[in-house]
Amino acid sequence: MKLTGRTIYPGHVSGEALVSRMGISFYGGVDPDTGLVTEAGHDLEGNSIAGKVLVFPSGKGSTVGSYILYRLKKNGLAPAAIINAECETITAVGCIIAEIPCVDQIDLTPFTSGTLLNVDAENGWVEINQAN
Repeated sequence: MKLTGRTIYPGHVSGEALVSRMGISFYGGVDPDTGLVTEAGHDLEGNSIAGKVLVFPSGKGSTVGSYILYRLKKNGLAPAAIINAECETITAVGCIIAEIPCVDQIDLTPFTSGTLLNVDAENGWVEINQAN
């Protein structure tokens, strides 16, 4: 299944999906030194976002979240790509400064964690590998 959206930051990535139905606050919700989601009660609490195609509706929280994405990248712990229903400014700026491929305006309903995704953020599409 191929879904088309809008390019926020270009790039080509294949990787395992890590899916949240909740917004993510990178500042205070993700540890930039471990890549673990630390926000209490979050549906990804305790999971590492490092190297995953991180799928979530939208970001939330402080503008410092952009710099947390950059710090995650510098620490080798950033997501391989980000897929959003609606990419707000904090996540968009973080993806741009950290050079993380990002696509938004995507229906997140068909995504499940562990599924292999092919992301072509150059052309604004995400493909769900049906073999999984």
